[in-house]
Amino acid sequence: MAPEKRKLMVVGAALAALVALPGCAPASYDAADYGNAAEPAAADVAATPGASATDGAVDPNAADPTAEPAPGDTGSDVADDRVTKSLTGASVPKMGKVVENPKGFVLYRFDDDGDDPSKSNCNGDCAKIWPPAVTNDGKPTLKGVDAKLVGTVTRADGTKQLTLKGWPLYTYAGDKKPGEWKGQNVNGKWFVITPTGTKNLTCLPKISKPVAPPADASGSDAGDSGSDYSY
Repeated sequence: MAPEKRKLMVVGAALAALVALPGCAPASYDAADYGNAAEPAAADVAATPGASATDGAVDPNAADPTAEPAPGDTGSDVADDRVTKSLTGASVPKMGKVVENPKGFVLYRFDDDGDDPSKSNCNGDCAKIWPPAVTNDGKPTLKGVDAKLVGTVTRADGTKQLTLKGWPLYTYAGDKKPGEWKGQNVNGKWFVITPTGTKNLTCLPKISKPVAPPADASGSDAGDSGSDYSY
């Protein structure tokens, strides 16, 4: 094969990969989960290599990743079964490096939060859709995550939330099993977080809307997609 032709093939393959990247998603996902917005998500923080990825150890006895601290719980009063007791650097299909909670659920960061100083701006219904990774002592077991990057921030309700490189950590109510990352690029503000605290932009589906908050006393359905919430 002529060198010129080989170069053209290589360049063509690279361009095809770049075009395909923004719309990539796990094969098992329904494209409707990601909405129909055409504009790309903000990428103010580039994804960078994190700590060595490891297979996340899943604790079957750990707390439900979608559970929110019970009303009235503050600070060290958070029930032990609601605490995020470990952070694990792991690797999942198509996304690559992520951080997982004890049950293997992927953790996220929120663009509307602050990292310097740390601040969580996800409260109320937002915290039902994006349950914060709460802690009592701020000392989770770490694997594949640098302890120097891990901290805490006090939430509006007085509970403490784990942070990574200053960014508060959350799970997503739309993720129904370990390793899922349906929260990626929700409202163009939520992103999978890497073990170094940056956004993982390896796979960037189209901007989508968040699921609805869990069912409440009025009997509304939980987890319906396509809600108009701004978070």
